[in-house]
Amino acid sequence: MNKNSIYRPIAVFVMLCAVYFLSTGSYAQTPAPPAGDSLTLDDTSAVPGDETVGEKRTMLDTLQDGGLVGLLIGLLSMVAIGFIIEHFLTIRRSVLIPEEVAFDLEEMIEQGRIDEAIEACKEPMNRSLLAYVVQSGLERYRGSEFGFAEYKAAVEEAGEEQTGQLYRKMMVLELIGKIAPMMGLIGTVLGMIKAFNSMALASSQAVKGDELAGSIGQAMVTTLLGLVVAIPAMVAYSFFVNRIDSLVAEAGKRVEQIMMPLGRRR
Repeated sequence: MNKNSIYRPIAVFVMLCAVYFLSTGSYAQTPAPPAGDSLTLDDTSAVPGDETVGEKRTMLDTLQDGGLVGLLIGLLSMVAIGFIIEHFLTIRRSVLIPEEVAFDLEEMIEQGRIDEAIEACKEPMNRSLLAYVVQSGLERYRGSEFGFAEYKAAVEEAGEEQTGQLYRKMMVLELIGKIAPMMGLIGTVLGMIKAFNSMALASSQAVKGDELAGSIGQAMVTTLLGLVVAIPAMVAYSFFVNRIDSLVAEAGKRVEQIMMPLGRRR
């Protein structure tokens, strides 16, 4: 597998994050009018040339508006990033199907050094999907009277076991991609409830714009956070599932090539 295809998704993701944070890093917000004052179209209290510059808010301030739900979504994002990095480091051809190990095992089996090949598969430095599958086939071949007819079944069982482990690793990203939007929806509902409660409590008075805006802001921020976490998580999930399918198919062909000399020994 081309190394550029491995690191290209990481580069694209980092560039998108950089553009997003630079474009939303800070923005000006005009302070709310004092309580009790009413907004009118012909407000003459403002003196031309004496404009008050609103306090600037950072991206962190905006994220803090999400409250507890926003914090939980932020924790989910960190978990997702950790798993994505781990998958990029471990779900690679050089890790699952090391060519040097495959070449050494192929040479040992061709020369009939079955016990030596099994020990080589057990070496910690050689541990991989390929080595585990080959080891299972060789142990079945050596331990059974009809090993030449049974090693293929052992290889298939070991391959299915290793493939299942790889797919189970993807369940975390899939789960985050599914629950992050729902958590964002919970924050949206909570924010709208607060907004309507503010309107209900102030039925006899003017609704304070800052309180109403804060509640609606919480609703919008949590929705945004849920989508920002869910979309990359689902994209990464699909990417790694496709990569696993490709590597498992390639590993099956390589193992069959390595074990082929056993079929000639009966």
